[in-house]
Amino acid sequence: MGDMAQECLRNALTSPVYDLARRTPLEAAPALSGRIGHKLWLKREDLQPTYSFKLRGAYNCISQLDPEVRKSGVVAASAGNHAQGVALSARELGITATIFMPRTTPEIKVSAVADLGARIQLTGDDYDEACAQALEFSRVSGRFFVHPFNDPQVIAGQGTLGIEITQQLTNQPGVIFLPVGGGGLAAGVAATVKAVHPAVRVVGVEPEDAASMKAALAAGQPVDIGATGMFADGVAVRKVGKTSFEMCQALLDEVITVSVDQVCAAVKSIFEEVRAVAEPAGALSVAGAIQYAALKQEDELPRGDWVAVVSGANVNFDRLGHVVERCALGDGKEVLLAVNIPERPGSFLEFCSALGESSVTEFNYRYAGSGDAHVFVGVRLQESSRHLQDRLTGLGYPLTDLSTNEVSKLHIRHLVGGRLPSSKRERLFRFEFPERPGALLEFLSVLAGRWSISLFHYRNHAAANARILAGFLVPPGDDVAFGRFLEETGYRFTDETDNAACRAFLSAPEALVQQVKSAAV
Repeated sequence: MGDMAQECLRNALTSPVYDLARRTPLEAAPALSGRIGHKLWLKREDLQPTYSFKLRGAYNCISQLDPEVRKSGVVAASAGNHAQGVALSARELGITATIFMPRTTPEIKVSAVADLGARIQLTGDDYDEACAQALEFSRVSGRFFVHPFNDPQVIAGQGTLGIEITQQLTNQPGVIFLPVGGGGLAAGVAATVKAVHPAVRVVGVEPEDAASMKAALAAGQPVDIGATGMFADGVAVRKVGKTSFEMCQALLDEVITVSVDQVCAAVKSIFEEVRAVAEPAGALSVAGAIQYAALKQEDELPRGDWVAVVSGANVNFDRLGHVVERCALGDGKEVLLAVNIPERPGSFLEFCSALGESSVTEFNYRYAGSGDAHVFVGVRLQESSRHLQDRLTGLGYPLTDLSTNEVSKLHIRHLVGGRLPSSKRERLFRFEFPERPGALLEFLSVLAGRWSISLFHYRNHAAANARILAGFLVPPGDDVAFGRFLEETGYRFTDETDNAACRAFLSAPEALVQQVKSAAV
């Protein structure tokens, strides 16, 4: 191990974290073990006093500050879990804490931090904006900034979790899966575990839409990946820390990514195993273990017991609706299809019969005046998706798999049947913007202008980001001006006009489209 890892180990071994933190249990997960073919243990950090591992690093850092520095109070930036760790540590040590939190932070985390006595500043739309404000406040006020993942004492505090794992397992583990945001937990645990078991594989797990450590490892240095997905808000970090990166670069064996649907499926799996509801970031390592077992060849899989850290349980209750909606897709137990069936009585019954033992979970369509009905259907699988699709195609049903089509999952399933009832030219765009009070009104005010809105669909599952699908009536000659208008709004947008799902369910029938094109020529 390098010097930083050795120092981390020494600090972790003498850490005072147990003045406040708990030695959390390592619980067997028999159902998941059967699924992946290896005994899997869940390290229950959701059982900490703040329902997250972050308490370890925060207390280790603050408790060891020079008394003169500590009495001035501390400052932190966090989307919630680190904030709670800092707030509780400060309260127990009798000092003040000021926490800068993004305005997109789930209410449950804001309330929890307030209840612990910290002063809260809601600012910015993501962690990085809040962090910039916190650093400036720290500079001006002279209060110590407790970094959530790039401070050596914070990393050492997280490393105490690795020591516990080695003490709780009788034999050397084969692989340990860790969620990765800024990299502090992964760095600390990798350092302390590999000091005892150098051969153990340590695998970091990130969301596909917030893979800052994977990008840093590819670049050879921390890089800003820009806007991140916010579903797993606890790990939504644009740029990993320099210290945590250097340790992860030296100690992590691999970093893998998982989808939102896979995370939702992992939340469900954890609940079924131990009756605990993990937050999305808290379920990352379990999602990673499932994917790791599925994608690797048998001779590539590490032998010995596997460990996945359930890192937190601070989840907004309202967000569970999104988890429930997506977990079957993430588990591979449901498929979303666009299917053509004959437009005649009895055709739906025939189609359902063709599904065999698989059952319909959703069936949406609208009469379009043609010989075929184009339907959006969800199917609960009793066989592989590929086998079902091949069988339906063989029976004469043209189809398209929409299971990985994000606009289908977020919007189309709720808008089927909404074809444009005119010959006017429509363009469809998907937007995302930070969800906060007044954000939707602000969005609509910006969009108000010369182009008519022909479709508008907005969904919010108490998530950090609002999601919009909007249609605009734009004559061909206005394309350049309209593109300039969209750029000037400042919102992130994606042109979905030619998305296969949008063309199937929202656009005018093809015959009408051809008429419009001919008229334009």
